[in-house]
Amino acid sequence: MINPRVLMLPKWYPHRYDDQEGDFVARHVAAIAPHVRVAVVCATVARGPLPTLTVCEADHSQGFPTWRYYYRARPTGFGPLDKLLKLLLYYWCAGQGYRQAIRHWGEPPQLTHVHVLLRTGLLAWWWRMRHGIPYLLTEHWTLYLPARAHQLSWVRSWLTRRVVAGAAALHTVSDNLRLAMQALGIQNRRTVVIPNVVDTVLFRPGLATETLLHKPLLHVAAFNEAAKNLTGILRVVQRLRQEQPTLTLRIAGYGPDEAAVRQAAAELGLLDGTVHFLGKLSPAAVAHEMQQAAALVLFSNYENLPCVLVEAQASGLPAVATRVGGVPELLPSDGRYGLLLPPGDEDALAEALRTILGPTMAFDTAGMRARAVAQFSYPAVGQQFAALYTELLGSTPPTP
Repeated sequence: MINPRVLMLPKWYPHRYDDQEGDFVARHVAAIAPHVRVAVVCATVARGPLPTLTVCEADHSQGFPTWRYYYRARPTGFGPLDKLLKLLLYYWCAGQGYRQAIRHWGEPPQLTHVHVLLRTGLLAWWWRMRHGIPYLLTEHWTLYLPARAHQLSWVRSWLTRRVVAGAAALHTVSDNLRLAMQALGIQNRRTVVIPNVVDTVLFRPGLATETLLHKPLLHVAAFNEAAKNLTGILRVVQRLRQEQPTLTLRIAGYGPDEAAVRQAAAELGLLDGTVHFLGKLSPAAVAHEMQQAAALVLFSNYENLPCVLVEAQASGLPAVATRVGGVPELLPSDGRYGLLLPPGDEDALAEALRTILGPTMAFDTAGMRARAVAQFSYPAVGQQFAALYTELLGSTPPTP
């Protein structure tokens, strides 16, 4: 089957209100696009006023059509009714997008590729039942990890198991996530692991201009304290500053806990030039920060497969990170790419930062760069998906 028609159905995808939400999904789609005929349909709640109940924006700037639908957050103003109406509006918008894709191609899709469950998967399941279109599931969500699995309701768990079992295949971005879903009884007879994508052209090593001791530490992540434990990093930096007065930490990102983290930094006396909050940065600005940094610091309580860690490796930047989720799949225990430590252990973090900033510590920057290009670049990931599509849809490889 040459260049099959694949309809992408993501739960998260960049949109008018946040151009970085679901950007990891967008990179997957961009890696796949050279190998198949792609169309993207996404629908999300509007974060501002809309002139009508729903609005559609068509985008052909990436070389394939994307239809973004927005629907009102409060259609009636009555909470319990609005919750049901928003679910119905989601399915109505996605159905409109499905018909847009058919008009674009002149015939239905041959595969629905779902990115992140659950309502997306329910719709793909329905299309399979009604139209005979198989579906592939890609999952990124930390909801299935042990630290968060208690948040799954019985109904959601049951539906998820049914939807996943009915898919042509299940794809996870880390082996850790695959095992976590399997432990919950969420599994498929055909399960594959294909990693996230990073832009290895944008993220690349910079020029070595000074020793690690005089370079800043860098943290890049969403301000989600339960997951990222930013205040733990701040407490350790305060401790180390007494030993290394020139130590600085630069924090890039945005999110719901930003005000609380800034307040914690102020209370710790770190807003004197020790800690710099950079806000939301473009990918190019993050790449520049990585070229200037001594090390990336991730002190997370839980993770899946953090793209920022792969971006650091593509930049030749060592990391200090916790041994959670898929992080050990990226950071070998032999220390050649950085240091692993237990989550929540601030003493271990302090010692790891002393080590990584020390004059005798050396890392295989060329090796981490080569690995990132070989395993996580657009061509590398795109080829893996092309092979999977070939297995699911036919014997002839898609033509790039």
